[in-house]
Amino acid sequence: MATAQNGNTVKVHYTGKLHDGSVFDSSIKRNEPLEFTLGQGNMIAGFEKAVLGMEVGQSKVADIPANEAYGQKTQDMIIEVPRKDVPANINPQVGQQLAIKQNDGRTVPVTVTEVTEEIITLDGNHPLAGKDLIFEIELVEIK
Repeated sequence: MATAQNGNTVKVHYTGKLHDGSVFDSSIKRNEPLEFTLGQGNMIAGFEKAVLGMEVGQSKVADIPANEAYGQKTQDMIIEVPRKDVPANINPQVGQQLAIKQNDGRTVPVTVTEVTEEIITLDGNHPLAGKDLIFEIELVEIK
């Protein structure tokens, strides 16, 4: 039976969980499996590694450490912005998602982590950075 290899386009159903059991994402609710090509780097490294070698119909649970998922949280992705530099139409709240424009024109998603009268703290780390993840994966199709 064929196994998933680099270069194959595959379809998988998955459920991603944290070690406390909380689910952060699942393809099951969307009814459509996730489709991607192995080896192109479009998925986190640990997820791709888990799918490699699987056969259609096979299911597995993959425990993916943070360094093979979204990496560790880094301090250089946390910035403090003077409140006076925040546009007047934005009322930042802790937990709010914003996008900031970089000098090269790209936008970066950030999360407001602290708000004082003078400073807004923004975290550009991925929300799952620093977390070990558990994925339940079922290989549905190899194209």
